[in-house]
Amino acid sequence: MMTLTKKHRRIALGCEGSANKLGIGIILHEGTSLTTSTSTVLSNIRHTFVSPPGTGFLPKDTAAHHRAFFVRIALQALASANIPISEIDCICYTKGPGMGAPLTSVAIAARTLSLLWNKPLVGVNHCVGHIEMGRAITGASHPVVLYVSGGNTQVIAYAEQRYRIFGEALDIAVGNCLDRFARTLEISNDPAPGYNIEQLAKQGGRVLLDLPYAVKGMDCSFSGILTRADELAAHMKNGGKGPDGEPFTPADLCFSLQETIFAMLVEITERAMAHVGSSQVLIVGGVGCNERLQEMMGAMAAERGGSVYATDERFCIDNGIMIAHAGLLAYETGFETPVEESTCTQRFRTDEVLVKWRK
Repeated sequence: MMTLTKKHRRIALGCEGSANKLGIGIILHEGTSLTTSTSTVLSNIRHTFVSPPGTGFLPKDTAAHHRAFFVRIALQALASANIPISEIDCICYTKGPGMGAPLTSVAIAARTLSLLWNKPLVGVNHCVGHIEMGRAITGASHPVVLYVSGGNTQVIAYAEQRYRIFGEALDIAVGNCLDRFARTLEISNDPAPGYNIEQLAKQGGRVLLDLPYAVKGMDCSFSGILTRADELAAHMKNGGKGPDGEPFTPADLCFSLQETIFAMLVEITERAMAHVGSSQVLIVGGVGCNERLQEMMGAMAAERGGSVYATDERFCIDNGIMIAHAGLLAYETGFETPVEESTCTQRFRTDEVLVKWRK
């Protein structure tokens, strides 16, 4: 196994495919210390499986997409990085959590590269990948992390070499709530249903429709909110009126849904900040791109004398570079995944990972 002192320049190729994004990224770490080493993104290529409006992405179709595009995306990543294969130190892949069939497709492809190029494998927790990439890009030192995506909703803080979960969704993730409501309204999935809901919400705001507010301690529930939003959408399509006696629009529905669920996320994040004594919030995951969520979180943090850190769509949305970065951090501590253990799992909690690279 490699140790950090033997090589000052390390390169990893990361493969991500836990949902409908296939991403391959190549990252460079330079330096002799885990605390002072610098990171450089050499390439970050992504291709998205987009299903028709009113539908979601099925695991088998998403896996077929990843198999069809993997070689093309890998070649693009290598060409963009402009490095020989011989300089790559390890192949990193998403071990979980995620959708079983897409995860398996990419794990097999990563295993193939490892055997073909004689490079060690590193299995990476998808959630930890988001956190470490967010920390690297923003420079946040000791943040409370709000991880919000199509499959996960967690409030996290670091303690004793683990990313501890302080609160989470009790049922569906916040991104899944948004995606499924986009299907109800038959909103386009291109480039992403959540993004299109965000744009539609900007046109709403004439009326705030009443939706359940389901915060339970440090946890949230989104399934009841989705059910009520679906009922209101059906009411709207049948010519129903809002609480002010006037008709309401899809934009009003999207606005009301965002305002309600984001207020819930702000509440549990603020409570976590008070508990751990942090003045920083780092928002990661695909929903973290949402400007309204960042605005609401920023207002809360400002009242506490704190600040919010977030990245743009290159790093918020699932990507291969975050897997390369987190995998290389683990590899630098001596961690490798033997080929015979290079499986994947749909359930892989954030707090299961030993974060040896942080003190």
